[in-house]
Amino acid sequence: MHNPTCYDPLVLTHARALLTSTPEGRTAYVDADLREADRILPAPEARDTLDLGRPVAVLLMGVLHFFPDDDAYDLVPTIMAGLPSGSYVAISHVTGDHDPEGWARFTAVMRRQGIESHLRDRAGVARFFDGLELVEPGVVPILDWRPKGPATLTDAQVALYGGVARKP
Repeated sequence: MHNPTCYDPLVLTHARALLTSTPEGRTAYVDADLREADRILPAPEARDTLDLGRPVAVLLMGVLHFFPDDDAYDLVPTIMAGLPSGSYVAISHVTGDHDPEGWARFTAVMRRQGIESHLRDRAGVARFFDGLELVEPGVVPILDWRPKGPATLTDAQVALYGGVARKP
């Protein structure tokens, strides 16, 4: 089965062409597989760009559902272990909690296309934050994470949990 987390030379070529640094901030691209998270922070591109003496933020938006449990639950602790205290991680993850049949069909379509995909319930998503300090409102449907007005979509349509946590 094809796994979208595998190396894709075309993505690397586009990243190098599009990512540029400015006096306001630096940008870099590490050519690595997230399953080898322990290789990302020590990579020269990361070390030369990030000041790991100060807290940083890691965004794992819409990526962890491409990993089975035996890989997925090791990723966040591995990444956070290489970061200083006070660093944050933000995660969004697809769920079938609000429309189990619809999202099970979606997952089946993804798998037929060769893309591994895993639905996790709220407890399964919350598990990614074990050992970290969750920021309010915790792990909730993303439409409930700091809403700014009435939602035009439903939790079943969006089907994502989201959360942010701080490394103590």
